[in-house]
Amino acid sequence: MYPSPSPVASRVRPQSRGTAGEPYAPGPDDRSLRHRRAVPGRAAGGRLDFSGARGERLRDALAAVHEICPEFSPAQVLRDAGPAVVLAGTAGRRAVVAKCLPERSGARAERFRLEIAAYRTFVRLRPPVRVPRLIADDPHRCTLLTEFVPGRAAAQRRHPVGVPSSADQRAMLHALARVNSWSPPEDAFPDAVNYPAQLTRFHALGLLTDRDVSDLHALLCGLARPGRELPREFSHGAARLGNVLLSPTGPVLVGWDSAGWYLPGYDLATLWTELGEATGTRRRISQTAHADGRRGRDAFLVNLMLVLTREIRQCEENVQRAMRDAVVAPPGGLSYGEEQRLRLRRLHDDWALARRAVRAAVGTR
Repeated sequence: MYPSPSPVASRVRPQSRGTAGEPYAPGPDDRSLRHRRAVPGRAAGGRLDFSGARGERLRDALAAVHEICPEFSPAQVLRDAGPAVVLAGTAGRRAVVAKCLPERSGARAERFRLEIAAYRTFVRLRPPVRVPRLIADDPHRCTLLTEFVPGRAAAQRRHPVGVPSSADQRAMLHALARVNSWSPPEDAFPDAVNYPAQLTRFHALGLLTDRDVSDLHALLCGLARPGRELPREFSHGAARLGNVLLSPTGPVLVGWDSAGWYLPGYDLATLWTELGEATGTRRRISQTAHADGRRGRDAFLVNLMLVLTREIRQCEENVQRAMRDAVVAPPGGLSYGEEQRLRLRRLHDDWALARRAVRAAVGTR
């Protein structure tokens, strides 16, 4: 366990030494910040490239980072394709990563502020797993500065074709078990999912049938305690492979914007959905959920149905977007739309498997 970080401040205090680390994307080791190879967003000669359509976006992100950390010196653009701009650089002698969200209103901004709140909580309450240390933040400008952690992401994207090694999968399961066994104060994190409301929403969208909703409500009623309260467990909330950084000292969890209280087994259900080709690890996850008896099994199945339904909806939207944009396939490879259709087929197979398990569980009550 690493030492507890210093309190949050709006300005960075120069450090004589620091741990390098990269929590948002796979990167080279900590010595390579001084010897970068050519990357998108970085021009020859070691300067960032502010030309082109993305130049203004990059300039705005850098200005926001300098507001909370004037000492920040950018070295590389790690991500600029998604909603956030992620930069690697240094603050004093410490290697850091800056993450900035150009859109500062709407649902994405609210989730980003939840991630900042989680990192602030980790300053006061040491989590049982390694997380990047908070350096500085600005919730209003959606800017976050953390330490740079050396390592590689367990996957480059959601639902990868390949899976990590068996040893890495076991390390991830062990890290999630430690997260789920943590008991921070109840008011430190929010209740992340309103399960009855989520079922109603998916039913209205046509993603769940009347019987699906009835079966899941039956499992929820069986899980409710005497005071009609559902059991809760602290969860990462987005336990995907892309949010697990495999560092030399073990897994480092990032992407805490969904952290909060869930039914037990939510993180296991999320990881089960990601590991489509790792049948052995999927079996181990199911055995772990069933080890807590009928209540553990039922909570896991409710979470699994909701996670798979959400993933199917998102994948269907990706297929429609790919058809609209008419993305051309690379030579000798599949187009984005074809990849999404194959993924959608697997998700439907998994969803049918989960539905059968739910109906079997209801039949044994």
